[in-house]
Amino acid sequence: MMNYSRNLSDEIKRFFRGGSVIAILILINVGVWILTKAVYVIFFLYNHPDVTLADTWILHYFALPALTGELVSRPWTLVTYMFLHIDFWHILFNMLWLFWFGRIFMEYLTSRQLLFTYLAGGLAGGLLYILAFNIFPVFQNTIEASVALGASASVMAIVTAISFFVPNYTIQLLFIGRIRILYLAIILFVFDFFAIPTGNAGGHIAHIGGAFFGYFFSLWMRKTSYAYSSGVFTSLLKKAGRLFRSGPRVSSSPPYSGRPKTNEDYNAEKNSHQKRIDAILEKISRGGYDSLTKEEKNFLFRSSGKNS
Repeated sequence: MMNYSRNLSDEIKRFFRGGSVIAILILINVGVWILTKAVYVIFFLYNHPDVTLADTWILHYFALPALTGELVSRPWTLVTYMFLHIDFWHILFNMLWLFWFGRIFMEYLTSRQLLFTYLAGGLAGGLLYILAFNIFPVFQNTIEASVALGASASVMAIVTAISFFVPNYTIQLLFIGRIRILYLAIILFVFDFFAIPTGNAGGHIAHIGGAFFGYFFSLWMRKTSYAYSSGVFTSLLKKAGRLFRSGPRVSSSPPYSGRPKTNEDYNAEKNSHQKRIDAILEKISRGGYDSLTKEEKNFLFRSSGKNS
């Protein structure tokens, strides 16, 4: 009989031991949450009369204020707020979404791109939250006491980015069946928009800001990937190689072996060469140009020179 609980435990251990950026982000969020709970314990042990003051102190120094004057005095909150959670269910659902969609994200893009999306998406959500609370009259009575916290905007950026980058990707949902993640991202965005008047307006606005960033980031990545796969990138490499190449050009062709090539040899060599180019372009589309080894970069430059 298979022990599913042990298999799940082993998989979780492998996930965190792997040191992926998803695991690191989850550990940071959980670690900060544990620290906030430790503050409660300290207040209790010192018999402080108002334990809820712990919340006030944490929110004051690490949550994102809506008032621009307070933000100027605590600019670090633009970053700290996206790692701060007070409620258990808040952090649980955020980390589950980060885990699920972060793994899909990593199937097609890189860890650096995921970290950038998390941070920049959270920043976009925070800035839209501040902008909305300082523009719309409905928030004037609550702006002084309003703060934003949680990783939701960052997670929404990741969900939206990968959903629009691979819109045909499907997942299995309980009671629903298979659904494209694109539809799921759209549903979440629509829900956040119409939920603004029903409560937690600042949170929903921040989610929308993260989603907007994720959408535009996915458009940029799709255009970049198209440039790689369509040959535009290799053309740019060829021009750059001509610009920076110094000295006489040395042919990279192998020395004459004394035996003429047959048509079969020539076609086989050409097909092998093209397959390697295709593999390198595919690697670039998934991980970017920096993911190539030095030898692969040199091979791409040499191939561009041959086609000139």
